[in-house]
Amino acid sequence: MSIVSDLEKDRVTELDELLTAIKPKLISYISQADPNSEHYNSRSLGTYHEPTFLKQQFIELSGNNLDKPCSETQLAETIDKVLEYSVNTWNPGFLDKLYASNNPIGVISDLLLSILNTNSHVYTVSPVLSVLENYIGHKYASLFFTNDQETCGGLTFSGGSWSNITSMQIARSLKYPDTKLTGNANYKFAIYTSKHCHYSVVKGAILLGLGSQNVFKVDVTPQGLLNVLDLENTIEKSISDGYTPLYINSTAGTTVFGSYDPFIQISKIARKYNCHFHIDGSWGGNVIFSPVYRNRLQGSELADSITVNPHKMLGIPNTCSFLLLPHVKNFQTAMSLQAPYLFHGRDNPDEANYDLADGTMGCGRRADSFKFYLAWLYYGQVGFQNRVEHAYKIQEYFVQTIKAHSDFEIVGPEFPQCLQVCFYYHPPLVKNNGGNNTEVTRYISRELHKLGKYLVDFSPNPENDVKGEFFRVVFNSPILTDKIVDDLIESIIKVGSELK
Repeated sequence: MSIVSDLEKDRVTELDELLTAIKPKLISYISQADPNSEHYNSRSLGTYHEPTFLKQQFIELSGNNLDKPCSETQLAETIDKVLEYSVNTWNPGFLDKLYASNNPIGVISDLLLSILNTNSHVYTVSPVLSVLENYIGHKYASLFFTNDQETCGGLTFSGGSWSNITSMQIARSLKYPDTKLTGNANYKFAIYTSKHCHYSVVKGAILLGLGSQNVFKVDVTPQGLLNVLDLENTIEKSISDGYTPLYINSTAGTTVFGSYDPFIQISKIARKYNCHFHIDGSWGGNVIFSPVYRNRLQGSELADSITVNPHKMLGIPNTCSFLLLPHVKNFQTAMSLQAPYLFHGRDNPDEANYDLADGTMGCGRRADSFKFYLAWLYYGQVGFQNRVEHAYKIQEYFVQTIKAHSDFEIVGPEFPQCLQVCFYYHPPLVKNNGGNNTEVTRYISRELHKLGKYLVDFSPNPENDVKGEFFRVVFNSPILTDKIVDDLIESIIKVGSELK
């Protein structure tokens, strides 16, 4: 008797047919967004559509209720619609978030991972990927932990938030090992971070059972830096209230202003009060690749853990986030539960851990590190350096240009430290409206998107509610030029002139 699945066709032929059919669509999609292509269309970014419209396009009008396989025509039409109605991040006008477009080698690395379709949790099923993650994690960490280059290393987690949250679990397990058995019952732990921190710090405290009230938000300086004096005062006050200091979070490139906290000073406070010292460098950590800008990370070698996301400043495909430690064995010390049915261990106990999930609080994991490894191999360290420094040149050019316009106003540090620029635009013909800029900011942002040319973000002013929301534009794409920046400024002014 022969049992054959209806789904089991000649997979090689089937894959070849699908790739052959989709390749022209993908190349056309990317070429329209590439200024170096003869098919470039500056309006290929895409425009905003309401969810009801998209539900209609993909669900109500599809004619396919998912009960039966679709036809080749339906499949092609669906793919066309996905491309048509999605934001084209390959377009240089995508200036909205802290990540930029993918790149050719990134597509190849993602394709390889899909073909391998393995799980990088144990060595036996992902031998090559496990070895490469250990290798690239160590190489990456050694750029930061210059005092611990022999022992440092890193693992990938599904985004900067999970890297940050994992660092909090490591802090608790290493400093108070009994909590792995008894939880927080014997302690009233306190977490300290700046008012401009990423929200994942608070979520981490909730997840670890500490509660959001155990997170103490420290004041920032006018430049958006964590105020070290207020940090120490806050710790002292919390101790007098019965708290046990556990963890200090600092940031390399805050989400709003892009500020870099004073790491050397913070490290001294952390040692004084026996706190785990973490740097959330999800956004700004990769200035480490630039000899020109890496001094913004001065003191990072003193950290107990660092989060860094190659999928942001370095353009690695989403997602790719590392948690780096000065002592890589602390992953297993803090996380391992000795599950012999899965993690069989190595013959030599002193050998590096290759069952990588044994160093995490999870099990299944995609080998995101491979995307970083292949890009580092392809571009070389000098390629990452050039990418970072080009982005800074574009950001600095934009700042210099808008400072020459009296109708633009920088928000936050006068000279932004990371690649986003926060600013107001005051159209000359628009009334002051009590000094609140929200209506103007939102209108211009929406109209730029409607043009299909630029997608820019906006944010509430964390220091001045009265002034309202400002633009937050991120200059992170390797294909940005001064001409595109000039056009962006002209477009903002032109759209603003339509307001009365």
